Amino acid sequence: MASGNAAAVAAKKATATIPIVFTSGWDPIQIGLVTSFNRPEGNITGVYTFSHDMPTKSLELLHEPVPAAAGIGLLINPTEPNLSEPVVVKEVEAAARPLGKQIHVLEASTDAEIDAAFSTLGQLRVGALVIVSDQFYNDRRERIAALALRHGLPSVYPRREYAVAGGLMSYGTSLSDIYRQAGVYAGRILRGAQPADLPIVQSTKLELVINLKTAKALGLTLPPSFYWRADEVIE
Repeated sequence: MASGNAAAVAAKKATATIPIVFTSGWDPIQIGLVTSFNRPEGNITGVYTFSHDMPTKSLELLHEPVPAAAGIGLLINPTEPNLSEPVVVKEVEAAARPLGKQIHVLEASTDAEIDAAFSTLGQLRVGALVIVSDQFYNDRRERIAALALRHGLPSVYPRREYAVAGGLMSYGTSLSDIYRQAGVYAGRILRGAQPADLPIVQSTKLELVINLKTAKALGLTLPPSFYWRADEVIE
């Protein structure tokens, strides 16, 4: 089992014989894990989670509670393996244009750089923040959520776990659904199935989670439509 892009790429490099089940937020063909969704070939198969599409959708969600925020920060890890940063930035900027938003891209790949990025966001007077999915950030979700609150930045995150840790809201693929599907494939392989015969699963179960306590701390009144659409409201 290989969770995340870096782990999946490393596992493939390590063995061409041991069966591998991966979870990846980036196109597995584009990053070289498989050559086909229907017939992955070789010793590897897994679950594709569509994480690369989330920043643009997150921006649209963030616009609703903070429509007056002209500047939006985009926090991205430039060292994320196989992340096409220019493509992500271009797509987010294209989504921001009709909303009248200006995107400020901040890069951070260490704890010190995360702290510096939030200081820069304050100097730029941005009104909100979008976090791009990344394992390094996922492991520091409490730190990032606390910094966003300290700087008064309404933020949207790629995983439910950020909202649980104190982030304002999250929108992304359900991790429990991703790992359940990966576990199903691992079980089938243990019972004799070959990875090459198991098509790549495309996980499409998305969830919107809102932290009401954080919204109140930021002085935000969320539109009623948020509560209607939310899969979970943390009070």
